Amino acid sequence: MKVIETALPGCTIIAPAVFGDARGFFMETWNAERYSGLGLPERFVQSNVSSSSRGVLRGLHYQWPNPQGKLVSVLEGEVYDVAVDVRRGSPTFGQWAAVILSAENKRQMWIPEGFAHGFAVLSDRALFSYMCTNVYDKAADAGIRWDDPAIGVDWPVGDPQLSEKDAKAPLLADVAEDRLPIYTP
Repeated sequence: MKVIETALPGCTIIAPAVFGDARGFFMETWNAERYSGLGLPERFVQSNVSSSSRGVLRGLHYQWPNPQGKLVSVLEGEVYDVAVDVRRGSPTFGQWAAVILSAENKRQMWIPEGFAHGFAVLSDRALFSYMCTNVYDKAADAGIRWDDPAIGVDWPVGDPQLSEKDAKAPLLADVAEDRLPIYTP
């Protein structure tokens, strides 16, 4: 397994060891002992899968309170995956990191609690997997605008398909302070 650090401390890209031959491949996508050695939690409580078509953009989502850390990967297709630090007081507040996740490259991205997350689908279809450290809490559900100019994510899609919720999400500067996670060093 190879770990690739991003510009956001704690937010990492993981390239699992893949063992393949003429029959196909095998890879370990989670091992509590091995992954906890990387600083990831030892326990996930919810697993989700979403399916989206080319040009769909989901995000940027987070929960506060009751934050979720997410270990994400793509089972089919390809996405541009983004994490944004939205923790009040963080030295990297409002900064983002991105990676291409695909069924082909088999990479994973760890998005710690306190980060917003989103992705844009680059393939005809993408099957996206999330392992979460906390259950979904509708009352804590929050988001920020995917195209917030103060954040400046360089999305590879010009006119994405958005949900109504994502299209109406506020700019980060307009989110009430008590609706943002708190940075704890």
